[in-house]
Amino acid sequence: MNFLTLDYLKNGSEIQKRIYFVLEKHQIFDKLKEYNPILTGTFPININIEKSDLDIILESDDLIKAQDFIINEFQNEKDFEIHFCKMNGIDSLVCNFTIEEFPVELFAQNVQTKLQNAYRHMMIEYDILEQKGEEFRKQIINLKEKGWKTEPAFAELLGLKGNPYLELLNYTK
Repeated sequence: MNFLTLDYLKNGSEIQKRIYFVLEKHQIFDKLKEYNPILTGTFPININIEKSDLDIILESDDLIKAQDFIINEFQNEKDFEIHFCKMNGIDSLVCNFTIEEFPVELFAQNVQTKLQNAYRHMMIEYDILEQKGEEFRKQIINLKEKGWKTEPAFAELLGLKGNPYLELLNYTK
């Protein structure tokens, strides 16, 4: 599965088709193309719940410039917020807003998008879901509906001990 473009959404579930339409209509990935955007999280791998948002990771070697660009492009969107933080010791930029019915989170670091933990986690989770099947996927969704975050839900069902975000990165079949 190639998650580096949005093409897979066109032939996916009804919600994935809707996401593709909304992202294309609002030219979100076209606007963000210089930041190598990748849609990560629950929607690409079909474990989304009602409260899920569209997680779009970005790479930038100048987070101030990225902040200015994002403010310029998206400040008029509903629920717009933007802030800096450290994630695993890495300076990060987080922006939230809503496009049509979808909450969106833009997450930027000075790390290649394919090397960011969000993408790495998603690829590992995708492989696990492919291996474990539909019943496992339903169990993940059930835990998420009970308030569990994605990585802790996977760790719980896989019997992983310790920090679920780190243990998942080291998971081997």
